[in-house]
Amino acid sequence: MTRCPRCNEHVAAGQEYCLECGLRVPGTSRLGPPPVEGRRVVIPLVIGGLVAVAGAALAIGLTRETATATTIVTATGGSQAVAQPATTTTSQITRWPDGTSAWTNVLISVPKQEGRDAAIAQAEAARRRGLEPVGILDSSLYASLHPGYWVVFAGIYPSEPEAASQLRDAKAVQRTARTQRVSG
Repeated sequence: MTRCPRCNEHVAAGQEYCLECGLRVPGTSRLGPPPVEGRRVVIPLVIGGLVAVAGAALAIGLTRETATATTIVTATGGSQAVAQPATTTTSQITRWPDGTSAWTNVLISVPKQEGRDAAIAQAEAARRRGLEPVGILDSSLYASLHPGYWVVFAGIYPSEPEAASQLRDAKAVQRTARTQRVSG
């Protein structure tokens, strides 16, 4: 037990106020010890920060790949004309005439990531099912088409009604076929 500094009455351990005079008793309170001076806090914080930085550097060093970095190529726009090797399967596949704006029936659009060979396979399958003429074009070269696809088409028509008149045959081969204007 301690005594109150004002009235000298006994104060129990952990008691915050004197019951006789109401003075707040100095020392520990029910809320914990008084705040520590600034220097006592700074040193552990600096040491903790140094340990954190050292740990991060060690983690980066341990997880770093030692192999050579792989270059990532990102395509952002149109396509470059690349000479395709001549194959026997593409000999009967029609090319879209340069500078021609016309209507066609689009059988399917194959994303370029799947490759030109996937589009050729689709065109060959349509040709074997009796659809003529069937061709492939690069949609990135035509303003009227969404870029980034190999478009498998059937026929080249000067007007939409003429293309639509052949749409039934195209849908018999590819259910999702549609009429589309192709213009540069």
